[in-house]
Amino acid sequence: MYRTHTCGELRIEHVGQEVTLAGWVAAVRDFGPLTFIDLRDRYGITQLVFDMQTNPELCESARRIGREWVIQARGKVRERSNKNPNRATGDIEIEVHQLSVLNPSKIPPFTIETHTDGGEELRMKYRYLDIRRDPVKEKLLFRARLAMETRLYLSSQGFVEIETPYLIKSTPEGARDFVVPSRLHPGQFYALPQSPQTFKQILMVAGMDKYFQIVKCFRDEDLRADRQPEFTQIDCEMSFVEREDVLQTFEGLIRHLYKSLLDIELGPFPRMTYEEAMTKYGTDKPDLRFDMVIHDISEHAKGKGFQVFDSAEIVAGLCVPQRANDFTNRIIKELTAWVQRPQIGAKGLVYIKWNADDTTKSSIGKFFDDETLRSWLAHMDARPGDIAFLLAGKKGETLRQLSELRLELAHRLELIPDDTVKPVWIVDFPLLEWDEDEQRFHAMHHPFTAPRDEDLPLLDSTDHSDHLRIKANAYDLVINGAEIGGGSIRIHDRTVQMKMFRLLGFSPEEVEAQFGFLLHAFEYGAPPHGGIAFGLDRLCAIMQNQKSIRDYIAFPKNNQGRDIMIDAPAPLEPHQLEELHLCIRNNAQD
Repeated sequence: MYRTHTCGELRIEHVGQEVTLAGWVAAVRDFGPLTFIDLRDRYGITQLVFDMQTNPELCESARRIGREWVIQARGKVRERSNKNPNRATGDIEIEVHQLSVLNPSKIPPFTIETHTDGGEELRMKYRYLDIRRDPVKEKLLFRARLAMETRLYLSSQGFVEIETPYLIKSTPEGARDFVVPSRLHPGQFYALPQSPQTFKQILMVAGMDKYFQIVKCFRDEDLRADRQPEFTQIDCEMSFVEREDVLQTFEGLIRHLYKSLLDIELGPFPRMTYEEAMTKYGTDKPDLRFDMVIHDISEHAKGKGFQVFDSAEIVAGLCVPQRANDFTNRIIKELTAWVQRPQIGAKGLVYIKWNADDTTKSSIGKFFDDETLRSWLAHMDARPGDIAFLLAGKKGETLRQLSELRLELAHRLELIPDDTVKPVWIVDFPLLEWDEDEQRFHAMHHPFTAPRDEDLPLLDSTDHSDHLRIKANAYDLVINGAEIGGGSIRIHDRTVQMKMFRLLGFSPEEVEAQFGFLLHAFEYGAPPHGGIAFGLDRLCAIMQNQKSIRDYIAFPKNNQGRDIMIDAPAPLEPHQLEELHLCIRNNAQD
């Protein structure tokens, strides 16, 4: 056999045993009469020792071995004289009496250690080497455990894992689809699923009652640290449920995952309406690990002859408690430049310091007296020693800018504790949002989301302002300022679904062509149903307090959506294009 034990398995109780190990050479250290090799596999590292006095030929062979060679070593376990408390196998070493080279290795392009000298693109090109590093390996193992615990928990709750198709039909809503040409049906295309949404609803019509799937999804959209063109969802659906049933079930799942994987006990998750989240935090993904809410002081600051405020739709701000002295003129100028960047888009930043002697200092101090500025600060729940930052402008833009400023201040002032978990359910989203460019409504979640029962009559209104008042029976789970999942109670009545499609601008013919299969299924007894989907990779990153999902994906794409290890996407051969009835236009000839 190649090995009797793994490289992370042997302990002091194994001293005296003859063992065989196999793995990759992490390091070779030559100390004259003794040579040491650190042998690594997925399970850990074990030190091998070669003695020049007892076996000089074997010791010379060990010295010729390079990093990342694959070797097999047989020998006796002995207690180390110089123990390594930072390694699980640090109490023992293997006195080797037989060594075999299973495969040599080229010198790797970067160091395969916890802290490597390889840049991200280089490591992605040699991903098979990067995965040997503990930080990446451990993330993949964590992901595997999370997926397994998810399956165990949902199965214990009566859910059935069912696969849905990857080759489906393109739909006009949502992100752009990845499409697959059909060889057998010239000019026709499959689409890769952005989610199994319609299939899981049909499974509810089919009576499967509780469905889940850990499933690949695909979206052809711009990339960032927490977004990939292909990603994995924990996708779930339940029949005969109301919103509270869904929230309780999947709050239970998340609490189970935190307890079983991190030994963290989470209490009940608070609920917050979309309107409250936007008003207090400027985002529907609020980070509740620190305070500092947004205060709207429009009614107190407008109408006083200061044109910047008087012409604004909203004047609002943030109060930083007891840190006024931390903000020098230089730092405030830096912060002003930060909010004026194109990514944020603010025109300027107003500050008001409330000094310990009850006086104020402000960038607009020449326009307002101390009493007026203190009254604004009082409306922001401020006290002497605090500093407030104000922005003014259009309501939506200003709240978004304050949300970004809130996070920036928290990072600069180190207000965010790494060891805190703050989940919150965001509920009562708007059902629809108006697209000014296209002059039409879009579904805020997706077209199959049900309105709240009390808002159903508004679907029949001809007044667009009524449509904007409709609240969705939808919910998102946010943890530490990141959305990890979202779902809704679904429309299960064909008549209501047709009204929804009408509001979204679909003609009856378009509805039949795109969604006829779902509507026909609704005619055969669709139960009330609802569900949710979690981003598996994002959930892993949030649970381990990481910003990027890439290391939780074995073979991720880069920022341009390319797999630089296999060099994909890549062109097809002309004969392949012919078989698919495709041609590539030559712009030089057009």
